[in-house]
Amino acid sequence: MTTPVTARDRAKAERTDAILVAAAGLFAARGYSGVSLEDIGAAVGVSGPAVYRHFAGKQALLGALLIGVSEGLVSGGQRVLEDAAVPDVRMSMLVDFHVDFALRNADVIRVQDRDLAHLSPESLADVRRLQRAYIELWIDTLSRLVPADRDALRLRVQACFGLLNSTPHSTSAALRARPGTARLLQAMAMAALTARS
Repeated sequence: MTTPVTARDRAKAERTDAILVAAAGLFAARGYSGVSLEDIGAAVGVSGPAVYRHFAGKQALLGALLIGVSEGLVSGGQRVLEDAAVPDVRMSMLVDFHVDFALRNADVIRVQDRDLAHLSPESLADVRRLQRAYIELWIDTLSRLVPADRDALRLRVQACFGLLNSTPHSTSAALRARPGTARLLQAMAMAALTARS
Protein backbone atom coordinates (compact mmCIF):
# COMPACT_ATOMS: atom_id res chain seq x y z
CA MET A 1 0.00 0.00 0.00
CA THR A 2 1.07 3.56 -0.64
CA THR A 3 1.69 6.26 1.98
CA PRO A 4 -0.14 9.50 1.07
CA VAL A 5 0.80 13.00 2.26
CA THR A 6 -1.74 15.54 0.95
CA ALA A 7 -5.45 15.08 0.22
CA ARG A 8 -4.64 14.80 -3.48
CA ASP A 9 -1.93 12.24 -2.69
CA ARG A 10 -4.43 10.34 -0.56
CA ALA A 11 -6.96 10.25 -3.37
CA LYS A 12 -4.34 9.05 -5.85
CA ALA A 13 -3.07 6.44 -3.37
CA GLU A 14 -6.61 5.16 -2.80
CA ARG A 15 -7.19 4.88 -6.55
CA THR A 16 -3.85 3.12 -7.01
CA ASP A 17 -4.70 0.65 -4.24
CA ALA A 18 -8.17 0.09 -5.75
CA ILE A 19 -6.58 -0.64 -9.14
CA LEU A 20 -4.21 -3.17 -7.54
CA VAL A 21 -7.07 -4.92 -5.73
CA ALA A 22 -9.19 -5.01 -8.88
CA ALA A 23 -6.28 -6.28 -10.96
CA ALA A 24 -5.58 -9.06 -8.44
CA GLY A 25 -9.21 -10.20 -8.61
CA LEU A 26 -9.39 -10.07 -12.39
CA PHE A 27 -6.00 -11.72 -12.94
CA ALA A 28 -6.96 -14.45 -10.47
CA ALA A 29 -10.28 -15.07 -12.22
CA ARG A 30 -9.19 -14.83 -15.86
CA GLY A 31 -5.40 -14.95 -15.95
CA TYR A 32 -3.06 -12.14 -16.91
CA SER A 33 -3.61 -12.64 -20.65
CA GLY A 34 -7.39 -12.61 -20.27
CA VAL A 35 -7.53 -9.14 -18.70
CA SER A 36 -7.08 -5.74 -20.34
CA LEU A 37 -6.36 -2.37 -18.78
CA GLU A 38 -9.87 -1.40 -19.88
CA ASP A 39 -11.26 -4.28 -17.78
CA ILE A 40 -9.24 -3.14 -14.76
CA GLY A 41 -10.23 0.50 -15.23
CA ALA A 42 -13.89 -0.42 -15.55
CA ALA A 43 -13.69 -2.38 -12.29
CA VAL A 44 -12.71 0.81 -10.44
CA GLY A 45 -14.85 3.23 -12.43
CA VAL A 46 -12.22 4.79 -14.71
CA SER A 47 -11.28 4.43 -18.35
CA GLY A 48 -8.49 2.10 -19.40
CA PRO A 49 -6.23 5.01 -20.39
CA ALA A 50 -6.73 6.55 -16.92
CA VAL A 51 -4.96 3.52 -15.44
CA TYR A 52 -1.80 4.83 -17.15
CA ARG A 53 -1.77 7.69 -14.65
CA HIS A 54 -0.89 5.08 -12.03
CA PHE A 55 1.01 2.39 -13.95
CA ALA A 56 3.05 2.39 -17.15
CA GLY A 57 1.10 -0.61 -18.43
CA LYS A 58 -0.38 -3.97 -17.53
CA GLN A 59 3.02 -5.59 -16.96
CA ALA A 60 4.06 -2.74 -14.66
CA LEU A 61 0.79 -3.15 -12.76
CA LEU A 62 1.45 -6.88 -12.30
CA GLY A 63 4.96 -6.05 -11.11
CA ALA A 64 3.67 -3.51 -8.60
CA LEU A 65 1.14 -6.03 -7.31
CA LEU A 66 3.57 -8.91 -6.79
CA ILE A 67 6.51 -6.80 -5.60
CA GLY A 68 4.23 -4.97 -3.15
CA VAL A 69 2.95 -8.23 -1.70
CA SER A 70 6.48 -9.61 -1.41
CA GLU A 71 7.67 -6.44 0.33
CA GLY A 72 4.73 -6.72 2.71
CA LEU A 73 5.65 -10.29 3.60
CA VAL A 74 9.28 -9.36 4.31
CA SER A 75 8.42 -6.30 6.40
CA GLY A 76 5.69 -8.21 8.24
CA GLY A 77 8.06 -11.08 8.95
CA GLN A 78 10.68 -8.65 10.25
CA ARG A 79 8.10 -7.07 12.58
CA VAL A 80 7.27 -10.51 13.96
CA LEU A 81 10.92 -11.14 14.73
CA GLU A 82 11.19 -7.78 16.49
CA ASP A 83 8.10 -8.50 18.59
CA ALA A 84 9.15 -11.93 19.89
CA ALA A 85 12.46 -13.02 21.37
CA VAL A 86 11.73 -16.67 22.22
CA PRO A 87 12.37 -18.96 19.19
CA ASP A 88 9.25 -21.12 19.48
CA VAL A 89 7.07 -18.03 19.98
CA ARG A 90 8.73 -16.38 16.97
CA MET A 91 8.07 -19.44 14.83
CA SER A 92 4.47 -19.63 15.93
CA MET A 93 3.98 -15.92 15.22
CA LEU A 94 5.54 -16.26 11.75
CA VAL A 95 3.16 -19.13 11.03
CA ASP A 96 0.19 -17.09 12.29
CA PHE A 97 1.28 -14.16 10.13
CA HIS A 98 1.52 -16.29 6.99
CA VAL A 99 -1.73 -18.16 7.68
CA ASP A 100 -3.49 -14.80 7.94
CA PHE A 101 -1.84 -13.71 4.68
CA ALA A 102 -2.85 -16.91 2.86
CA LEU A 103 -6.46 -16.73 4.04
CA ARG A 104 -6.85 -13.02 3.19
CA ASN A 105 -4.97 -12.93 -0.12
CA ALA A 106 -6.31 -15.82 -2.17
CA ASP A 107 -6.39 -13.77 -5.38
CA VAL A 108 -2.78 -12.64 -5.06
CA ILE A 109 -1.58 -16.18 -4.38
CA ARG A 110 -3.39 -17.43 -7.49
CA VAL A 111 -1.82 -14.65 -9.56
CA GLN A 112 1.64 -15.37 -8.14
CA ASP A 113 1.30 -19.08 -8.89
CA ARG A 114 0.02 -18.66 -12.44
CA ASP A 115 1.27 -15.36 -13.85
CA LEU A 116 4.79 -14.90 -12.50
CA ALA A 117 6.18 -15.55 -15.98
CA HIS A 118 4.50 -12.38 -17.27
CA LEU A 119 6.68 -10.13 -15.08
CA SER A 120 9.47 -8.11 -16.64
CA PRO A 121 12.94 -9.54 -15.92
CA GLU A 122 13.59 -6.67 -13.48
CA SER A 123 10.34 -7.21 -11.58
CA LEU A 124 10.87 -10.96 -11.51
CA ALA A 125 14.35 -10.44 -10.05
CA ASP A 126 12.87 -8.16 -7.36
CA VAL A 127 10.17 -10.68 -6.46
CA ARG A 128 12.70 -13.52 -6.27
CA ARG A 129 15.06 -11.44 -4.11
CA LEU A 130 12.23 -10.59 -1.70
CA GLN A 131 11.04 -14.19 -1.60
CA ARG A 132 14.55 -15.35 -0.69
CA ALA A 133 14.72 -12.72 2.08
CA TYR A 134 11.38 -13.90 3.49
CA ILE A 135 12.45 -17.55 3.39
CA GLU A 136 15.71 -16.67 5.17
CA LEU A 137 13.72 -15.06 8.03
CA TRP A 138 11.92 -18.36 8.50
CA ILE A 139 15.08 -20.46 8.18
CA ASP A 140 16.89 -18.33 10.76
CA THR A 141 14.00 -18.78 13.19
CA LEU A 142 13.55 -22.49 12.54
CA SER A 143 17.29 -23.13 12.95
CA ARG A 144 16.88 -22.38 16.68
CA LEU A 145 14.25 -25.13 16.99
CA VAL A 146 15.31 -27.88 14.59
CA PRO A 147 18.89 -29.19 14.45
CA ALA A 148 19.44 -29.40 10.69
CA ASP A 149 21.54 -27.76 7.98
CA ARG A 150 20.15 -24.80 6.03
CA ASP A 151 19.20 -26.89 3.00
CA ALA A 152 17.09 -29.20 5.16
CA LEU A 153 15.53 -26.21 6.92
CA ARG A 154 14.79 -24.58 3.55
CA LEU A 155 12.99 -27.75 2.48
CA ARG A 156 10.82 -27.60 5.61
CA VAL A 157 10.02 -23.91 5.13
CA GLN A 158 9.18 -24.25 1.45
CA ALA A 159 7.02 -27.31 2.12
CA CYS A 160 5.20 -25.27 4.78
CA PHE A 161 4.61 -22.45 2.28
CA GLY A 162 3.32 -25.02 -0.21
CA LEU A 163 0.82 -26.21 2.37
CA LEU A 164 -0.37 -22.75 3.35
CA ASN A 165 -0.34 -21.22 -0.13
CA SER A 166 -2.37 -24.10 -1.55
CA THR A 167 -5.34 -22.96 0.56
CA PRO A 168 -6.77 -20.58 -2.08
CA HIS A 169 -6.74 -23.42 -4.61
CA SER A 170 -8.29 -26.05 -2.37
CA THR A 171 -10.88 -24.26 -0.23
CA SER A 172 -13.90 -22.05 -0.69
CA ALA A 173 -14.04 -18.48 0.57
CA ALA A 174 -16.58 -19.61 3.18
CA LEU A 175 -14.25 -22.30 4.51
CA ARG A 176 -11.29 -19.88 4.55
CA ALA A 177 -13.37 -17.50 6.67
CA ARG A 178 -14.10 -20.07 9.40
CA PRO A 179 -12.03 -19.47 12.58
CA GLY A 180 -11.27 -23.17 12.82
CA THR A 181 -9.56 -23.10 9.42
CA ALA A 182 -6.81 -20.75 10.63
CA ARG A 183 -6.25 -22.87 13.75
CA LEU A 184 -6.03 -26.07 11.71
CA LEU A 185 -3.57 -24.53 9.23
CA GLN A 186 -1.43 -23.16 12.09
CA ALA A 187 -1.25 -26.58 13.72
CA MET A 188 -0.48 -28.34 10.44
CA ALA A 189 2.23 -25.81 9.56
CA MET A 190 3.96 -26.12 12.93
CA ALA A 191 3.81 -29.91 12.68
CA ALA A 192 5.35 -29.80 9.20
CA LEU A 193 8.12 -27.41 10.24
CA THR A 194 9.15 -29.34 13.33
CA ALA A 195 8.49 -32.93 12.19
CA ARG A 196 11.14 -35.49 13.13
CA SER A 197 13.24 -36.64 10.21
